Amino acid sequence: MNIKSLLLGSAAALVAVSGARAADAIVAVEPEPVDYVRVCDVYGKGFYYIPGTETCLSVGGYVRFQVNVAGDPAVNLEGDDYQLATRVRARLNFDAREETELGTLRGFARLQATNTSGASNGVAIDQAYIQLGGLLMGYRDTLWSSGIGGIEDGLLTDTDLVVGDFNTNQVSYTFAAGGFSATIGLEDDGTGDVVPDIHGKLVYSGAWGGAYLSAVYDETFNREDLQSIFGSNFNFLTLTGFFPTLLEDGNNDAFALKGGVLLKDLIAADSQLKIEGHYAFDPTVYATIDGLAKVNTFSANNPNILNPTPGSVPIVLEWAAGAGYAQAFGKLGLAVSGQYGETFDTRFLTLAPNGRVVPVDLSGEYYALVGNVGYQITNNFATLAEVSYRNVDFGGPIGDTDQVSGFLRFQRDF
Repeated sequence: MNIKSLLLGSAAALVAVSGARAADAIVAVEPEPVDYVRVCDVYGKGFYYIPGTETCLSVGGYVRFQVNVAGDPAVNLEGDDYQLATRVRARLNFDAREETELGTLRGFARLQATNTSGASNGVAIDQAYIQLGGLLMGYRDTLWSSGIGGIEDGLLTDTDLVVGDFNTNQVSYTFAAGGFSATIGLEDDGTGDVVPDIHGKLVYSGAWGGAYLSAVYDETFNREDLQSIFGSNFNFLTLTGFFPTLLEDGNNDAFALKGGVLLKDLIAADSQLKIEGHYAFDPTVYATIDGLAKVNTFSANNPNILNPTPGSVPIVLEWAAGAGYAQAFGKLGLAVSGQYGETFDTRFLTLAPNGRVVPVDLSGEYYALVGNVGYQITNNFATLAEVSYRNVDFGGPIGDTDQVSGFLRFQRDF
């Protein structure tokens, strides 16, 4: 064997060994690109797919800074006949949706925290509910005051003067076809009784606006209902005798109707006109509206234990009607609203000439006026200034009480 043959043989052997080792080596596979944020445009803007699922999620909310002012009869700690306080609120909305063979499955939760002049109120669940198709179960605005079919209850200012505006645990079903929807709902009235409050609502909405009609049957109106209306003022009221007097007729069932119409671009482009009213056949929590304001709780002081200030507690209205108008001019927006109504006969305790405390039953007149101006400073950041005037007049020895209140707000939406 010569040198040339030896070299060629050695080279061939090295190639063979190298090839064998190369076949045994682990070759890393390039990872496939993963789209961690896939836009879900099925339900509108702001939704994206949760990675690895077909569930679409939207996270939004706002941060708000607001200065509140309430005039007489609100009194501050220095004895002035007004109150001023700053308020900060943070709100988070979580909205998860996906399509199923039974319709859209949705879970919605709203968390918010409010801090008023340094006194934190903590984090609260403002809404939380499940929807499957037309079925809804959970906690949210009562069907009496919640918007369905694109038609929101209340007038067009931020202080929207909604009658019976509160949240409840509830179950409802909505049938929708085109612009029409019909809803029937049962709501827990918090009394522990097996019979719930019963609601029905018809809504029609279109490009021109819409209209709705609501009805509610309130199975009982008793101490628990009064406590839910008046809150911390309830024990005070048991001393003063302040109650709708029809509670004493032995029939605590209540029935009420409410309706409204919304007209868009009727007077000018980018305008809305809203007309709304209700009639309650009996006193009910669904016929109450906030009284006069105090900046930290928006429930005014009661300066005289024998003569609570009219409006210092929520007002129980037998009927009320109102209208609101909103007009946009590009980034500038203006809105005004007004409401007038009459209360049920209400019992007050008064001092007779001989010094004895005697009850007196009076029916009161109520009206409110609200105006605001807002400006879109930049995308998702706006300011709003609003002024409200309320007047409650029971006549007789009680007389009337009025108040001017308002706020200046800055809000960043996301």
